[in-house]
Order: sequence, then structure tokens, then C-alpha cells
Amino acid sequence: MNFKENFYGKKITVMGLGLLGRGVGDAIFLAEAGADVIVTDLKSEEELSESVAKLKEYPNVRFTLGEHRLEDFESRDYILVAAGVPISSEYLVHAREAGVPLKQSAAWFAEVSKVPIIGITGTRGKSTVTHMIHHVLSEVTGEKVLLGGNVRGVSNLQLFNEVKEDSLCVMELDSWQLQGFGWSKISPQVAVFTNFMEDHLNYYQAGGRTKEEAMKLYFADKANIFKYQDEGAVFITTPEVFAEAKKLNEVTVGQEVVLVDESVIPEDALLAMPGEHNRLNAAIAYEALKAISLDDESIFAGLASFPGVPGRLEYLGEIDGVKIYNDNNSTIPEATIKGLQAVGNTDDKNVILIAGGAYKNIDPSSLAEEAKKYCKKIVLLKGTGTDVLKEMVDAEEVGSMEEAVKAGLSSGQPGDVLLFSPGFASFGMFKNEYERNDEFVRCINEIDTEE
Repeated sequence: MNFKENFYGKKITVMGLGLLGRGVGDAIFLAEAGADVIVTDLKSEEELSESVAKLKEYPNVRFTLGEHRLEDFESRDYILVAAGVPISSEYLVHAREAGVPLKQSAAWFAEVSKVPIIGITGTRGKSTVTHMIHHVLSEVTGEKVLLGGNVRGVSNLQLFNEVKEDSLCVMELDSWQLQGFGWSKISPQVAVFTNFMEDHLNYYQAGGRTKEEAMKLYFADKANIFKYQDEGAVFITTPEVFAEAKKLNEVTVGQEVVLVDESVIPEDALLAMPGEHNRLNAAIAYEALKAISLDDESIFAGLASFPGVPGRLEYLGEIDGVKIYNDNNSTIPEATIKGLQAVGNTDDKNVILIAGGAYKNIDPSSLAEEAKKYCKKIVLLKGTGTDVLKEMVDAEEVGSMEEAVKAGLSSGQPGDVLLFSPGFASFGMFKNEYERNDEFVRCINEIDTEE
């Protein structure tokens, strides 16, 4: 199946190269397909040296780095937009005024490949549910099931190279990627919406919007996961999200709607991941797998063998009797609360919490109250969010991950839990959440090795 002919000779501007491999992979695919590619990024060539080096061999790739130029957004066939670029960007406005279509890689793959998509979104839980579904499908079919969307290091356009006639793709879709589904006016055949909470307010409140206006915009982006479904499609969500969808007039008619709670998972079902919220995640995954005709026996066997997802209440073992959990991907206070409730108890305050980071305009006072119930010690990494939280709790503030881990373990006793669950974004001390994740794991592994 040769999808490259769809891109041959097309003039495509790639806006946002990045350092995580996704933008590079997309640009390489387009270059190898014979497109005329302009790569533009506000970061300098020096900052992007590793990514730029991978594209230097392609004569049909040109670079505009350290800036964007309006001329790169006109007289083009498409603009491929990286996640997180504000839709109000003058360059995207210029492209739309020039009649140039905007594309986002996950939606572009879905649109061109026509591969059936199980798409998963939600403020929290989408990564866990995505990987649960992908794991069970892989176990049951024994075939390669495509995995894409917001997955570390995965270029969505490179997935074209793996498509077969009977392919199925599971995609984790964040709100930015779902903007692309809105641009293309498509939705996945099976749409999963786990929950909806305050997040990304720093992005959606840009331009002086109120919190209420920002939340409506945020939900509108998320709603693209089901907004364009047809009558043969399935929309799986919770009653709370469905009520929000109806309130904001974002529900289409025709598709099957399945409302989920954790009661569909038997009390004696084996699940590797702790926490009531993961029972709900498993319930949502179960309904998505039922929607594509898997039987109960296969689903529950697959869920029982699901090992969990890195950075999401990931158990890293014990050090001197202290259990270590990596919950790096908890980037809002509500997610850290769920982590505390999953691994801690209030009777003896057994949790040593490492938290803190960059502020996302989300009030952390509820986290402060819960932390007081569960934590014997709180260690905070420096950041604008930490500056807000530390006024509410008794905590030790440190300047590096290594200091945080050592400070946490120094007060640990057998039976305690060291929980790394930031509750805030990674920016400031770290380039991104992946660097933060890797730094925590490195520090734990080094201490474990020394032991």
C-alpha cells in the first residue's frame, strides 16, 4: 500500500521540528515521499542540532530556524502543525487567509490511510486506557496493532509504512491533536473519552479569556473525538463527560453511546495497576474492546497481564523497604490526589511525596489538603507551581531531582511509599516531561545500584 504518492511533489511546511522524534519522523516521511519540505521552528539550529542532522541528507528539505517567516506559510499545499502551537498564531492565521490547509499528523494519518481508529482522549487516564487496549488487542490477535497519537517517540506519518489491508490503529489523542481532527472534520470509529478536568488553562486562557471560556474551548477540542462520527461508530465515555457534552451542545446523533462506570469490572478481576481510578480505566478499556467484538474471557485475560504504563503509577521496586512509584505524568493537582489515594493510607501517613513544577493556572489547594492527610514528608522541586503550593504545606524545597530523591528516601522506613507525582508541568527545570521522567528513573536506579 503506497501512501507516499499522496505527498509526492506537494509543497509542505512542517511547523515545529522538536526534539522528541515525532516531528523529525514526520519530516523524514514527507521527504522520502518526494514532497518539497520547509521545516520551521523557533528554536535555533544549535538547539535542534540532533534533529536537524537527521534531515540534512535530504535535498528537498529546507530550514527556517530561530524564527518563522510568513512566506513559508503561503503558496504551500499544506502546513503540518506541531502540537501546542496556538491556533491564533499569526502564521497559522496567515496560512488560512492564503487558503492553505492546516494538518496535524495523527488526523492526517487517519484521513489518508482510512485505517479503523480506536481513539482515546481525556484529561487523565488516556495513556493508561490506550495502552490497555493496545496490549489486549496485541495479546488476543497475535498481530501487530498500530499505536500512535500522543505516544513518546512515535511519528504518526511513519505509521503509513506499517499499514496492511487489515490494520487497526489505537491512538492516544490529546486536545491539540484533536484540533487536527476538527480541521479535517473526522472522528475515530471508536471514540473513548475518559474524563474532563481543569488542565492547560495557561494555553486556553491566552488572550485574557476567563476560566469558563477557556474550559469551553478545551472541551470543544476534546469533543472532536466524537463530533464527526457516523451512525456505525461508537462513543464510550462516563455519565459526567456525556452530561458536559450535552450541556455544550457537542453531541451528534446516530452513533452508539456507551456510558461506563467501574462496576463492569468484577471485584475479583486481576488488575496490575493500583487505585480505584484504574478500575474505571479498565472498565473503559473493556467497553472499547467489546465494541470491536472481543469476548470477555480474552479481555480479562489481557487486562490481567497488562504491566502498566511508564510514568503512570509505575512501580519501580523497593529501596530499604520503601516502595517506589513513578507517577511523572500526573501534571495536574487532581492527578496527584488520585496517586496519593491509590498508594497511601491516612492512618499512618505513609507517603513521601515528591512534587512541584511549573504552574498551569490550576489552584493546588485541594492537593495541599489531601497531601496533609497522606504524607509524612513532602519534597518540592523548584517551579512557579511550587511557589504557590509551598505556601499551603510544610515542605522541603530542592533544586534537583537527585536532591529530591535523597531527601525523600532519607526519611523513609520499611512500609513507606516514595511517590513521585509532580502535580504540575515540567517546564523550568526540565525540557519536557520525558526528561523529568528519565531523570527520576535514573536517580532511583543509581541509588538502587549503590545499595
